[in-house]
Amino acid sequence: MHHPAIAPLHTAVITGGASGIGLAAAKRFLRAGLKVAIIDRRMEELERAQEELLAIADEPGLVLAAACDVSDRQGLERTSAHIERTLGKVHVLMNNAAIQPGSSIFGEQAAWDAVLSINLGGVINGTRAFVPAMRAHGEPALVINTGSKQGITTPPGDPAYNVAKAGVKVFTEALQHELRQTEGGQVEAALLIPGFVWTDLTRGERTEKPAAAWTAEQTVDFMMERLEAGDFYILCPDNDVSRELDERRILWAAGDIVENRPPLSRWHKDWAERFKRFAEER
Repeated sequence: MHHPAIAPLHTAVITGGASGIGLAAAKRFLRAGLKVAIIDRRMEELERAQEELLAIADEPGLVLAAACDVSDRQGLERTSAHIERTLGKVHVLMNNAAIQPGSSIFGEQAAWDAVLSINLGGVINGTRAFVPAMRAHGEPALVINTGSKQGITTPPGDPAYNVAKAGVKVFTEALQHELRQTEGGQVEAALLIPGFVWTDLTRGERTEKPAAAWTAEQTVDFMMERLEAGDFYILCPDNDVSRELDERRILWAAGDIVENRPPLSRWHKDWAERFKRFAEER
């Protein structure tokens, strides 16, 4: 049994749908009988993804590929209208587009602007472009926003990415609260929190999947399972990190405020050893 929004002939829209988790989700939705629209700004990847989807679709009219940058609000509004005209009412929206060029506090301004406008701005823009119509049609609908553990435990190394993904978490929580306040509302939100996943985003210079990483397909399988169970926080393990270890890391991060420790104490020389003991206590 799928979530009621994930039903045959319903329409799913996925941003960042040309590769990685987005493309794996598109294939999964298509196999579940949905019509699928993928949105991406990378033309070559978009065309290649469209071909892969058409190869598994029962008929070509079930698949639509749209070129749009999620940081372009007006472009997204036009894309939303085009999808609705072509495939009908939208029941599933997966705001998944993200980049990770790397960043540092005083590094390139361009990296900060790009990451915030796509990884956070794209989720806000996608929600505002698609969800009003999803609420208005009155049928079961679902918004899945792709967050990151880096937006929750915020490890040092890529602050722009962490800030954007922390924003996605906060935005999605606020969205779900707003949706559940609506009497008789049929739209729900969920936050997908992947572990280490082998995708274009994480590949870097590597040519082979590291043993620690899950595939995009494993991540989507887990997502579907947890959506069915009714989870809002879809906290994915990987081959290296268990749910228990994630929980200890999250609790320790929250403890920095409650215990008045230095920020990011997990990586602080005076606290690293104590964190290690705490993590092993479970």
